[in-house]
Amino acid sequence: MFRVRNQIECTDELVNTCGNAGVTIAMLDTGIANHPDFEDRIVGFKDFVNGKGQSYDDSGHGTHVAGCLCGSGRLSDGKYKGIAPSSYLVVGKVLDYKGDGMIENMVSGIDWILRERKEHNIRILNISIGMGEVADSEKMNKLFCKIDEAWDNGLLVVCAAGNGGPGPMTLSPIGARKKVITVGCHEGGYFGEKDNLCENYSGRGPSEYEMKKPDIVAPGTEIISCNAFFEKRGKMYRNAYVSKSGTSMATPIVAGALALLLQKYPWYTNEQAKRKLQYTAKDLKEPWDKQGFGMVQAKYLLT
Repeated sequence: MFRVRNQIECTDELVNTCGNAGVTIAMLDTGIANHPDFEDRIVGFKDFVNGKGQSYDDSGHGTHVAGCLCGSGRLSDGKYKGIAPSSYLVVGKVLDYKGDGMIENMVSGIDWILRERKEHNIRILNISIGMGEVADSEKMNKLFCKIDEAWDNGLLVVCAAGNGGPGPMTLSPIGARKKVITVGCHEGGYFGEKDNLCENYSGRGPSEYEMKKPDIVAPGTEIISCNAFFEKRGKMYRNAYVSKSGTSMATPIVAGALALLLQKYPWYTNEQAKRKLQYTAKDLKEPWDKQGFGMVQAKYLLT
């Protein structure tokens, strides 16, 4: 995350201009561990998989995503802090320990977030979940309608393009929707010609619903963020951070930047925020179906 913040020009000085009244971000994922980097900022949790009452993450995916969003970097002296470290989290566990889940749980999760929206002032919904094609069109349509409903209720829905690229029209079905901000991966040349870059398998447009997809890209290769399986020995912590790659990691970087935008300009609507995100992106001179408007740039988004 240290490298990512430099790449998108998200400096401490810039973050400080946004004040410290963090917004609330909802997540649908594998859950979230009580990592010290989240302090007391997990304000809501519901388990749609196993029905447990306390927050947990038996996969590690959700905790890593949350760290990218808003980890404080406490256990790394700030080095691996997330993009919006003042933000609060409402987390729905809709995926199991393998990262698998049912559409019904996704629908129930969005319903729950919509019910909790006013109580916690939720402004953003982060969905770092890639999906393949589902044969049951009725279930998929119900999910699509629920995602549209979340956007229509004012939430900024930020979702992963998926890791099914590089062929055309390989976006995750959720990422193909019009009423979402679809995030793909791109490193902007940081790793040179290194193999296994996320941008080489990031889902690509166009979409059957919206020709210009993805909307934006962010770094997603070898991102170091919070580890759900950290060890505490006395006052010491081990394995507090872990590296992961994918559009799942790029998505919270964009959602975190948008959280800072709403922290600084709380009157922005989701449509206004989306337009500013798009029009302040850095053009990487890549095809539209790979980069969208380009790389998220906090320096210009937050001015």
